[in-house]
Amino acid sequence: MTAALLSVRTPSSSRARVRRRVLVLAVSGLATLFVLLTVSLTTGDVPMSAGTALRALVGLGDPGDVLVVQQFRAPRSVAAIVAGGGLGAAGCVLQRLFRNPLASPDVMGVTGGASLGAVALIAAGASQLLIPIGALGGGLLAALLLGVFTWGSGLAVTRLVLTGLAVQAGLAAAVNLLIVRFPAELAGSALQWTTGSVYGRTWTEVWGAGGAMVLALAAALVMHRRLAVLDLGDDSAGALGLDTSAARLHLLVVAVVLASLAAALAGPVTFVALAVPHIVRFVTGPPTAASLTLAALTGAVLLLASDLVVQHLLPIEGLPVGAVTATLGAPWLLVLMFRQASPVRRNSA
Repeated sequence: MTAALLSVRTPSSSRARVRRRVLVLAVSGLATLFVLLTVSLTTGDVPMSAGTALRALVGLGDPGDVLVVQQFRAPRSVAAIVAGGGLGAAGCVLQRLFRNPLASPDVMGVTGGASLGAVALIAAGASQLLIPIGALGGGLLAALLLGVFTWGSGLAVTRLVLTGLAVQAGLAAAVNLLIVRFPAELAGSALQWTTGSVYGRTWTEVWGAGGAMVLALAAALVMHRRLAVLDLGDDSAGALGLDTSAARLHLLVVAVVLASLAAALAGPVTFVALAVPHIVRFVTGPPTAASLTLAALTGAVLLLASDLVVQHLLPIEGLPVGAVTATLGAPWLLVLMFRQASPVRRNSA
């Protein structure tokens, strides 16, 4: 009898512990994000107190402080938060969808498509306001190509990954060709964008991408149950009545929109979408809808912290945030590859 009671209570108590852990981590993440945002608004060439920055944010105080906070610091910080949140959530969905810990928007070609769209508009001399729209369109184009090339296989996971790598390589080659053909005065701007940066973002860009990001995150949360069923495998999911191809397509579209919106704001920032799902799984355990929200929060913290490092800790002026995340991402990728290979070596031994 006691054993039966324990077997009933254990799953519920385990779920309660996971919920408490996620709640504590979410509160800690929000507090960390608030601290980073405060540092971002108060530090720079025009230092100011937190109270002064807060008043300037709402349009009060010295006009110079209002200009610095409202037009330069706040849009850049919010852009990093929005882009990081989108990348974290997109990476979380993609790694579960592909059942591959190395999956990220790079694998699907989304970052290559976003780069191509933005660089094409830069080459055409378009307004800076149109460049994020071009990036979003390029990311969606990459997803369309991925769907066209893999639909005949029922969106099989292995074919999705291999086709995504091929699409990414082709789009990256097109970007390099455009940059080589650029006039000298445009090449620097294109290279800055393709490395990933939130410098110079405006409120129009931030609010547009931020509103769309909220809708895409809501869609990801609504479809989380389908993702959980797909975790069981295609055969088991089909036996439960789920159309696996349609569910995978819908989730893929949501992940692409999240990654494309992030790329539209910050350019093709690497590492965030790859690393965040691993960090969240390490601290929360099995994935849930709450861990998807936590992944978005972790991505926002990571990208904002990286941007602060670029602005205030590194001696190279004008270094894009993508350079920092790429530097962190290279050793992280090697660690993941060794971790993936170690079970194979143990089994063969």
